[in-house]
Amino acid sequence: MRSYSLISPAKINLYLEIIGDRPDGYHELVMVLQSIGLSDRINLRSLSTDIIRVQCDHPQVPQDKSNLAYRAAELMAVKFPEAFAQYGGVEIAIEKQIPVGAGLAGGSSNAAAVIVGIDLLWHLGLTQSELQELAAKIGSDVPFCIAGGTALATGRGEELSPLPNLDRLYVVLGKYRNLAVYTPWAYQTYRQQYLSSYVRDADSLEARRERVHSGPMVRAIYNKDGAKIGQLLHNDLEKVVLPEYPQVLRLREAFISAGVLGTMMSGSGPTVFALCETEAQAQQVQQQVRQSILDPDLDLWVTGVTTNGIHVST
Repeated sequence: MRSYSLISPAKINLYLEIIGDRPDGYHELVMVLQSIGLSDRINLRSLSTDIIRVQCDHPQVPQDKSNLAYRAAELMAVKFPEAFAQYGGVEIAIEKQIPVGAGLAGGSSNAAAVIVGIDLLWHLGLTQSELQELAAKIGSDVPFCIAGGTALATGRGEELSPLPNLDRLYVVLGKYRNLAVYTPWAYQTYRQQYLSSYVRDADSLEARRERVHSGPMVRAIYNKDGAKIGQLLHNDLEKVVLPEYPQVLRLREAFISAGVLGTMMSGSGPTVFALCETEAQAQQVQQQVRQSILDPDLDLWVTGVTTNGIHVST
């Protein structure tokens, strides 16, 4: 039986701007996405039968067709029926480190790992762009998770422009274990409250995309200016999530008090992250926040930014 073990990194948003509605019902977005070292491990094994099986060591992760990893394997079987018939089904074992429902694209990254892993298992020889085209059929974050690193994302998040890779930045992540923010709620609430600010015509949409592409955040990334990146963190969804979830706001304020380069909610939350210049500073911030918020439900992690997307474990 052939098998592969792949590393499936989480991602954070350094920038998230909602600029309008799309005909497909999604929002038109401009984002800067960044891979981080906090990762899951995805173990793929060929099966002699034509079934797809998902296992996970985390009780909150579904092991049926609602799991994005399962849907990724199912998509590959549909798109490559001859390879599926030749090589058979696949067992997907997920070793979870990325918190669930956290706004860190854990499920999307797992799906990306399955697409990459099946490409290897079935000897398909797909290019990165072909893998990302398949990934976009599963979810908006999945194409980015294939390549990882640092990227500007437009459309609903699937149109990617690579940016210079960041290094020597460390991240402290905080999430309340039993707190979840429903992503559709966050976007729907934003639409209800800020619909009047949405851009309507194609020329204006393109102008807004270009403004970010040539704007201060992208310049700071090109200059590898961690302090400036921290100052320019932006997430439109904070406008609706923070008033509704005071715990998330309190966590954000605790990071600010710890003297970080910058702090922000990732995606639709509820994870909050802070950028630090050194690993030692990040560990100090972790300790300070843990002392200031004496809540056993609060989990904190220290990790670094990474240039890696999905890759085979060595």
